[in-house]
Amino acid sequence: MFCLKTVPAHTWVNAEILLKRLLSNRRLQSTVTSSSTPPPEKTDHGRNRSGAQRASARLQSLGKRGRDRTNSSSAANEISVDFEQSQEAYRSKDSLELLRSLVVFKLCSYDFLVDKNEEIMDLGKKILGQKVFDQLMKMTFYGQFVAGEDHISIKPLIQKNQAFGVGSVLDYSVEEDISQKEEHQKESSSVSAGGKESIGEGYREKNYEAGKQLGDSQREVTGTCTYFYADEAKCDQHMETFMKCIKASGGSSMDGFSAIKMTALGRPQLLLRFSEVLVKWQRFFTFLASQQDGMEALEQRLELTQLQELMIKLGAEGDFHGWFTRKKGESAGRIDILDWNSLIDDRVNTSDLLLAPNVKLDKLEPLLKNFTIEDENQIKRTLERLDALAKCALENGVCLMVDAEQTYFQPAISKLALDSQRIYNREKPVVFNTYQCYLKEAYKNVTMDVELSRREGWCFAAKLVRGAYMYQERERAKEVRYEDPINPNYESTSTMYHRCLHYVLDEIALNRKANVMVASHNEDTIKYTLKSMNELGLLPAENKVFFGQLLGMCDQISFPLGQAGFPVYKYVPYGPVSEVMPYLSRRAQENRGFMKGAQKERELLWKELKRRLVSGELLYRPVY
Repeated sequence: MFCLKTVPAHTWVNAEILLKRLLSNRRLQSTVTSSSTPPPEKTDHGRNRSGAQRASARLQSLGKRGRDRTNSSSAANEISVDFEQSQEAYRSKDSLELLRSLVVFKLCSYDFLVDKNEEIMDLGKKILGQKVFDQLMKMTFYGQFVAGEDHISIKPLIQKNQAFGVGSVLDYSVEEDISQKEEHQKESSSVSAGGKESIGEGYREKNYEAGKQLGDSQREVTGTCTYFYADEAKCDQHMETFMKCIKASGGSSMDGFSAIKMTALGRPQLLLRFSEVLVKWQRFFTFLASQQDGMEALEQRLELTQLQELMIKLGAEGDFHGWFTRKKGESAGRIDILDWNSLIDDRVNTSDLLLAPNVKLDKLEPLLKNFTIEDENQIKRTLERLDALAKCALENGVCLMVDAEQTYFQPAISKLALDSQRIYNREKPVVFNTYQCYLKEAYKNVTMDVELSRREGWCFAAKLVRGAYMYQERERAKEVRYEDPINPNYESTSTMYHRCLHYVLDEIALNRKANVMVASHNEDTIKYTLKSMNELGLLPAENKVFFGQLLGMCDQISFPLGQAGFPVYKYVPYGPVSEVMPYLSRRAQENRGFMKGAQKERELLWKELKRRLVSGELLYRPVY
């Protein structure tokens, strides 16, 4: 019987959470093992262990390490950070910068300025002229949230932040619209549309629908955050721009990051179609494993013999049993979702096995029937560009951050990022993928990718964010009439964020191969992370847990963390004023809730300005 007495008071793990996971997974295990074929024994990396066995092993391993620690050493290793000290938080800022922050935050708290920001900026350009308008932006919004116009002009800010313990994630933030013509083409299939129909008995699928009805809603969603696709030469130009950004990051600081967008490296409409393929394939597995409803995705299994029989009944002719047996060897009695997805990895040689239900015709059809040779070649070229960027990052000592984008792009983006991680994350984390925790499927995505990295032996590396496109995604879901992919409220998103974070921190504590950037402006989330790190014995100097905030926001979190020795980074956008305005517009929309609620940050800014006034330090200039 499991006993919590083996875990001391100052344990390295949150035993209560792990016990709940263990008890939950024991129930799931009993369901799995009640089938006719017993589960295979454990293989390398715990490949076929049940969730209960994994949870038990985690708890025993961490509990043992906890017993090896004394209470005194535990207390000595714990690091606390005070986020109330305004003087320390704003040591890197002169008084004019503090005043600018106060003005900008106050302006961002007015809804009408945020909602109508594009119209207001257009009016400002007409009245003031482009040159005067650009100067006004540099004194206010642009100066607050953007580092400069090019990789040379941003170096002073990067070096100043580094002197005060804060690194940089460089992002060339020029954003363009997706073409309206392509929006209306039939090929611009969109993920997550609504209909639910049946094939055979009980099959349900949320289709990706194409057609004109997506035109207007897609325009609003993609308009200011997707790269315009002209041709492959344009993608090559974007790649060269990212390479300059990577080299600038490597030349400006040690252990830097550089952010990229996959929609800049390949045709966005192709990412839509590839996402359609990936999600249809995963949902077909869920249908086939439907007798195991209620299980986590990684707990679902398919008996190969039964799978082969079922597929033949549905009209398939391929040898599923033989393919998986050749791939997995002795452990091929049953497969899970990761095994199932491996068919996609070898899609050139497994096209006869890649079938999916057509709910209208009520039969199976080739999954890749609309995926042409040219599509496959474009995917290959996109991967080649990503590969070139990853090589450049490795050579310059920089980590590559693959940004998350809209839900209808994200399956393909994550797949391409994982393919790159398999190659470049063997020894250390080079490529980071981004997980948006406002999505209902965030925990499933994180746990599946952690398990994949464990099986294949590479370093899992993630940036966890709450999400960047909530308002647009919800409006689009309502207009196109499909299920909202976003968690219902901020509280449930925070719960999802902490759940994903806890799982990754747990993984780091077990094998020290996982890595995570906690990209959050939420002080409670930062404190939760620090508390968990103390419990798990994760030290800042290990560089396994990073923190990230946007430039111009939450300095009262970033700089105290950096001064306490934690690896913390500012997300540093740069680019010409006129071309970065769409980025600023999007950030204003995304962070409207935060800006309206940034009362504490404004209070700390006022506190520091008053302190400088009283102490005669109003002309204070940071020294570094």
